[in-house]
Parts: sequence; structure tokens; C-alpha cells
Amino acid sequence: MRFYNTNKKSASVSLKEAALKGLASDGGLFMPQRIPRLPDKFFKTIQALSFQDINFAVAKNFLGADISDNDLRKIVDSAINFDAPLKKLSGNIFALELFHGPTAAFKDFGARFAGRLLAYLRGDSKDKLIILVATSGDTGSAVASGFFNVPCTQVVILYPSGRVSNLQEKLLTTMGGNVLALEIKGTFDDCQRLVKQAFVDAELNNHLRLTSANSINIARLLAQLFYYFYGWAQLKNQNDNVVISVPSGNFGNLTAGLMAKRMGLPVAKFIAATNINDVFGEYLKTGKFRPRLSRPTISNAMDVGNPSNFARMLELYDHDVNKIRADVFHARFTDAQTKKAISQVFQKYRYLMDPHTAIGYLGLTHYQKIHHNCNGIFLATAHPAKFSEIIEETLKQKIEIPKRLKKYQRRKKQSVVLPNEFKALKNFLLNL
Repeated sequence: MRFYNTNKKSASVSLKEAALKGLASDGGLFMPQRIPRLPDKFFKTIQALSFQDINFAVAKNFLGADISDNDLRKIVDSAINFDAPLKKLSGNIFALELFHGPTAAFKDFGARFAGRLLAYLRGDSKDKLIILVATSGDTGSAVASGFFNVPCTQVVILYPSGRVSNLQEKLLTTMGGNVLALEIKGTFDDCQRLVKQAFVDAELNNHLRLTSANSINIARLLAQLFYYFYGWAQLKNQNDNVVISVPSGNFGNLTAGLMAKRMGLPVAKFIAATNINDVFGEYLKTGKFRPRLSRPTISNAMDVGNPSNFARMLELYDHDVNKIRADVFHARFTDAQTKKAISQVFQKYRYLMDPHTAIGYLGLTHYQKIHHNCNGIFLATAHPAKFSEIIEETLKQKIEIPKRLKKYQRRKKQSVVLPNEFKALKNFLLNL
């Protein structure tokens, strides 16, 4: 399949070029030239398929012309070797748990898949590849884990100083090996801006081979389609009124869901649930997109004032806000509402939610108050232990840290502090 640049629709590139470049030279994002629709038979038999079978079927529709079935199956199965169970909270409220991977966040899906796909596409190349990543919390640790000690690969993670949780920071800064953490004095939007500037800087690209494992890289985004199909397959009552609520910040997760819908996934509505950084909500109301500085919240991974994947959403819907409104409902929530939801859901269902998951839950229940008789799924995007300070303060009790995360607590933080200036980042990269 060919992939086009959202800034230059006439030009197209191969899978290899799209995945290894990550971002087009002019800052545009890569999109598949077509989004294939899965046959009706696939949905009629989906409940008999394993998670791995579903993943392979979805991936093959995009990558089957470039990768043999045998190699693609190996990539998919080795990348997604953990579950994404659907947990029932009540008769029509379900949590799709996406935090059972090695770094306990949904970012593990895309990062692990991208790591294996890029390694396959590079073949025996000995050229050093630099994976440059901006993170608001979980992306960086997932990418660090997914690319840890991959030969001829250097991972450089930019994260906003003081704006990630303690455990998130330990996961980012203690990996060692081929992983470097840059602590940027600024916001996630600053980190994302610096990464994008690096990709279009001629001098850097003449001296270094750069790519991204953010959701701006199509290789990572494609893997995020998998769990939407698997979540729907786990529903016992697959009626025509299924809605999915997606905690949204940089909008890669929602974009993947909308692509899954375009492939035939029978979802009546997607809910874009945001914190107070709600530039998308304003767009749905006014038809105008106005990026702005993000504001810090307890759902820090969603503190994004200029979401990158908005460009892909516009492409999916021909830049028509009315078409987007037909498929997407928006709701925003404050920190106070988020904490209240964490407490109420724990008291009512004995179910723990991290702040991002709580916003997904709030988006779903808000929608269900307006539109009755729908089965609702909200995405549980991170293990609550990654935000133990907030959860314990809210619930007034200790929560258990999974073994796979405990080991990071004992490690010493190692980071390089940089100002939010491109010159500083450029000099650092040129001296790697």
C-alpha cells in the first residue's frame, strides 16, 4: 500500500519510507491511500477468533502487499503478546483494559508493533537510526521498552519537566542502554514542537537518520486499530448501538478508532473525552481549530493544546466538520470531576481507574444520560498504579503496584535537562 502526505495529497511513498521517516519533510503526516473495508463475514465470525487472529487480519489489509503472511504474523504475534480484556462494570458499561503490556499503558501496542515493523523494514542495515519521541507521560516509556537495545538504534525521549507522575518519570529515565531522556523545561506541546522541527531541519537530516515512534508515525497508529475490533468482539450483545469513549489528548487513539469504523467496525458513535485542554471540542462547536498552550491537569498525558493527529482526522472526513460531528461526540471534564469519578466508581464497582481512564468513563456516562439503550465501552488506557499519588490521595488508601513496575521505583533517575529551544536540541543531537 502507498501512503500520502497530508500536506501534499498528490505525492505518495512506500510503507518503508512512511514508517522509517515517520514525518514528511514538510511536516505533513502519512495516511494510507485507501482504508480497506473488512468483509461482513469477518464480523460474523469475529467472536471465534483470537486476539492475535484479529490483529493479523486487520494488519494484513494495510501491510499484506508489502510483507509476507508468515513475516507479518511473526511481527504481530511478538508485538502483541498480552491481553486487552473487556471488563463489565454494569449492564451497559464496559472497560476495555489496555494496560496489560510491559509498561502498563495502551502505548505498548503501538510502540512494540512499530519497533518490530521498523526492524523488519530496515533489514540488515547498519546505519544508526535515531528514534526521536515527544511524550506527555506514557509514550516515552512504551517506546523505550519497545526499542530497548535494538541494534543500531538510539532512542531519544523528550518529556516536560515536572509534568509527569513519579512512576512515569522513573520509567522514562531509568531504562539505560540505548535510551536517553531529555527533560525539557516546558510543556508537552513544546516537546512535540521541538521534535517536529528536528524532522524538517535540513542540517540534522543530512547528518542523522531520524524517525519517530509517536502516533505521528503511521506504523504506531496502525497497531492501535487492533484493540477496537477485539473490544467489540468481546461484547456479548453486539447490537447496532455500540458507543466507545476515548480519553483524548493528541488524538491518535481516536483517529485509530475512526479508521476502524471506516473499515466496517459497527460503532454508532465515538466519544472524544477530554480534560480542560479541549481545542477539539471548540472545533466541533465552531468549525474553527485554534491551537493554544496546554494547561496542566492530573490527566497529564492529555495536556495537549495542538493535537498532531487532528490533520489525519480532517483527511478522514474531507475537512468537513459536519461529517465529523456525525461520528464524534465531545465532552470535557475538570480535575475535580475526574477525582470524583475515581472515587465513585471505586465505591460502586470496586474498580480502580487512573485519571485518563476516569475521563473516558465520564465521557461515556455523560453520553448515556442523553442517549439511552446503548452498550458503552470506555478505554482504560493506563494502570492506576502509574498515578498512585493521585489515586491514593483521592481514595485515602494505598494501592498495589504491579511487579513489572515496582522494579523501576528503585532505580536512579538519569536525564539531561534542556531549555525548550530548538538550538539546544539540535546541538545535543548533532553531538550524539
